[in-house]
Amino acid sequence: MNGLQKYFSGIAEGITSSISGMALTFRHFLNARKKIHALGTSSEDYFKQGNGIVTLEYPYEAIPVPENGRYRLHNEMDDCIVCDKCAKICPVNCIEIEPIKSTEEIGITSDGSSKRLYAAKFDIDMAKCCYCGLCTTVCPTECLTMTPTFDYSEFDVRDMVYHFSDLSPQEAAEKQKIYEQKQAEKAMAKEKLRLEAAETKESDSVAKPVFKPKFPAAKSLQTENDGKENVPTAEKPNQDSAPKPVFRPKMPAPKVTEPIENKDETKQASNNEMQPNQTPTPKPVFKPKMPAPKIPPKTLPNEPEQTDQ
Repeated sequence: MNGLQKYFSGIAEGITSSISGMALTFRHFLNARKKIHALGTSSEDYFKQGNGIVTLEYPYEAIPVPENGRYRLHNEMDDCIVCDKCAKICPVNCIEIEPIKSTEEIGITSDGSSKRLYAAKFDIDMAKCCYCGLCTTVCPTECLTMTPTFDYSEFDVRDMVYHFSDLSPQEAAEKQKIYEQKQAEKAMAKEKLRLEAAETKESDSVAKPVFKPKFPAAKSLQTENDGKENVPTAEKPNQDSAPKPVFRPKMPAPKVTEPIENKDETKQASNNEMQPNQTPTPKPVFKPKMPAPKIPPKTLPNEPEQTDQ
């Protein structure tokens, strides 16, 4: 194929592709009268709508968001016990809480928990939030939740801070003052009790006179028997005045040790006394047999030596 043929074939291909594209556009133009309804992603017919207008006139129209969507945070202060757990676990520190202690119970949450803290400040900066959901997980009363609201854009970033405290600054200052007065009264009462305890301790430390009981004097028998004749003066002597016997421990008699030489004799005598009819049998004496010594034969000086023939 020469260059002229390639030139005209390219023009024909461009015309055919343009016609096919215009046909598709014209077909969509005819189906534009059919409008696609706004369905959520959880709907079964969400991906079955193949024809029709898919553009939504936002913000008047919007695709429904799932109910478990995690977007803007919301805190229900009626159920909040101001435990500060959400502020501690937040990885970006977008939650700020200032609690004020109460002198008494201020209410009960929906799950039965007692409320004893006021929230002078409970602010959430959604410009810092990373939407991790850790704050909603640790909340003991489940008052902090993530709502499906995803569109909360602002012209000023300072408007992204949401205030959930139900106390005004004047009310918070008044609650703090009441708590401080109560603490001062408790401190004064505690100091008064301490001083009273110190005074009683000092009074107890003073030496008190020792109480010594007085016993009546013992009457002698002689005074009782005055005016009476022929009555012995010591008919029943006092047992306390009688001398008590002295306790002397009994020591065992010392053992007489016999000399070593007489031990065999005493043992033999005791054996003879115990068994008079039996005569002691002598034990055989073992004498080892010694081999006879070998005596070499003596040779005379003049005797010739004998040789074996």
